[in-house]
Amino acid sequence: MEINDLKEFLDEKVLFYENPKFITSDPIQIPHLFSQKEDIEIAAFLTSIISWGNRTMIIRNASKMMELLDNSPHDFILNHEKKDLKCLEGFVHRTFNSVDLQQFISSLQHVYKNHGGLEKALEIKDNTNTYQTAIHHFKNIFFEIAHPQRTQKHISDPLKNSAAKRINMFLRWMVRDAKPGVDFGLWKSHTPANLSCPLDVHSGNVARKLALLLRKQNDWKAVSELDKNLRLLDKKDPVKYDFALFGLGVFEKF
Repeated sequence: MEINDLKEFLDEKVLFYENPKFITSDPIQIPHLFSQKEDIEIAAFLTSIISWGNRTMIIRNASKMMELLDNSPHDFILNHEKKDLKCLEGFVHRTFNSVDLQQFISSLQHVYKNHGGLEKALEIKDNTNTYQTAIHHFKNIFFEIAHPQRTQKHISDPLKNSAAKRINMFLRWMVRDAKPGVDFGLWKSHTPANLSCPLDVHSGNVARKLALLLRKQNDWKAVSELDKNLRLLDKKDPVKYDFALFGLGVFEKF
């Protein structure tokens, strides 16, 4: 397919999928329950972290997390004491268990009290145009307080060639324009042009069928290759095509 034809085809799919109806079957519905910036971004972050596997289960367990945080995630994180974390015991989503959730709450408190919050902690500071080193730096500060070693696996590191699908999805939610009614556009210190596609089995397979991606593994090298090609289609907002690639894979079995 010629690049102009490919752009026209994918732009049509973006228009079809990027609308509020998308929310009803997607984990992004959880942060949409909130109105305060910090509540939205914390709900989005925790939801994205457990976003692998069955989407119905993801939504159910993310909703459970919000209930455990009294449906006031920012207030809970900012003001909780160690004894308050007992209420999280018993939570589990696949390999993410209550030990991990307790640590994430403590680390988020550290991020908000000592690093200016999630928006500040994930800013690109090395004059590059991707979040590769920003995510690596974020992981370092997230785990610079005492933590169980096992919990580190739940934040991927692109400098170790991980595709970092869940963090890239979270970044998409926070940074992209809110006008279509799906993403939030909350982080004004960030720019959509620097986002990378949350590469998973669905978007990866569709991207390969459309010759947007040749690399077989879903790793950071593949993310970089896909970045380059999606930016040819829209350099200001390349990750809008996540909706097209995901929708074609999940809903149309492309």
